[in-house]
Amino acid sequence: MNISKYSPGDAAHCLAAVMRASPCEIILIDAATLRLVDANAAACANLQYDLPHLQSMTLQQVAPQLSRAQLDAALAGATGDIGELDTLQRRSDGSRYRLTLRLTHSLRDSGALIVAVGVRPAEAAQADATTPDRSQPRWNAIAAHTPELAYQCIWHADGSAFFPYLSDGCKPLLGLDAVQLQHAPGLFLELVLANDRSAYLAAMQQSAATLSPLNWEGRIWIAGWQDVKWINLRSAPHALPDGAVQWDGIMSNVTCSRQEQQDVWQSHARLAELKDYLENGKEQERTRIAREIHDDLGGNLTAIKMALAMLSQVLPPENLQLQQRAAYVDALVDRSIDAMHRISLDLRPSVLDFGIVAALEWQIKEFETQTGVHCTLKSNQADIELGLDQATALFRIFQEALTNIAKHAKASRVAVRLARMRHHVCLKITDNGLGMVAADRAKPKSFGIRGMMERAKALGGSVTLNPAGGGGTVVSIRIASGAPTTIEHDVHADEIE
Repeated sequence: MNISKYSPGDAAHCLAAVMRASPCEIILIDAATLRLVDANAAACANLQYDLPHLQSMTLQQVAPQLSRAQLDAALAGATGDIGELDTLQRRSDGSRYRLTLRLTHSLRDSGALIVAVGVRPAEAAQADATTPDRSQPRWNAIAAHTPELAYQCIWHADGSAFFPYLSDGCKPLLGLDAVQLQHAPGLFLELVLANDRSAYLAAMQQSAATLSPLNWEGRIWIAGWQDVKWINLRSAPHALPDGAVQWDGIMSNVTCSRQEQQDVWQSHARLAELKDYLENGKEQERTRIAREIHDDLGGNLTAIKMALAMLSQVLPPENLQLQQRAAYVDALVDRSIDAMHRISLDLRPSVLDFGIVAALEWQIKEFETQTGVHCTLKSNQADIELGLDQATALFRIFQEALTNIAKHAKASRVAVRLARMRHHVCLKITDNGLGMVAADRAKPKSFGIRGMMERAKALGGSVTLNPAGGGGTVVSIRIASGAPTTIEHDVHADEIE
């Protein structure tokens, strides 16, 4: 049916007559926009739409697998001004049927048109009659009762997209009517925030390339509501015969759960800040108490001892009872001075003033004396400069690690390795004890390990626990050391064996 040789007026009358009389589907398409301009009774009946509804749609809404590039190629390769294109037509209930479209150009007063005459091959009509597509109506029934937005999305090889189906959840979620989005599929990408758009496209491309399920979460901006929403897309892709990919899935509003998640993260961050503040306050209070004990109580005990010594010199030598009492009080003062030094060291070892290496050496000697466990220390530098907070935190973590070894490991040897790296200080503590299983770290009352990790985290560092070769446990502490050193390359703790 070549009517392009007629004048516009004659062509219009001729075409109208043909459309009324023809049993075949005939659709008139605006050549520029692919909007459906007119359709005959056969097309309306087969597609299950009335004419006004069809006139609000585009060609891709009734033939989702058909792209503009395919249409242009068919028209460009037309034989005798008529091109042919095989496609699948989509009815209003979602079922599909095969159709061959015979395409030609025509003119109306409104502009250039494409006339599409649909011819159904006999074998296709027979197959459709005997094996109806039941999956789409089932999908529609399920989607209609889903509170989220059920959708179908098709990506063609030329990059164009189309939404064959959008449930009633479209407007509440996206702020757009389903018809709006189907007429202009690009509106969806415009809703996605610019910062999340590349991630969305990458997820779609990955899903299309591998036909793996799509699970993407991101933000959209709805200008009409001046609102940002978090949405989640979960859908399953499948390849279409023409090379396009179709996803069937659900869009959900996850703003509330995202907000709750962010509230939890913020709560954790605030708790971490509070814990760090309390730890710093506790260390400062320990330092203050240690100094007061040393300066005030220590001075008083020293004065008492000196006065007692002077008093002992004037006691009558023959009064053994007074001499014994004076000796007892002198010994009691000595024990009090020892207790004062021990308490002060526990509160804040003054040896920290001589550097972290000296402090670790002192703690190792104390550990050996108290437990009898042989302990060695190696460092790649004789002195490592650290800030007061960093040195105190590293020392406290070290103390807790040794306490855990003494309580639980039943070890006979402990090797301590300290390494100054370019940007970090690494402390590794290895014992040959019973070792630690993963369940030990998750015990509700394993506050020691948690405390070690929190102290390191507060300084931008980390604590890791791993099994040692041949049994035992390796505790690795890594904290930032401030300004880079002049070391030319990073030194790993293993290099100081």
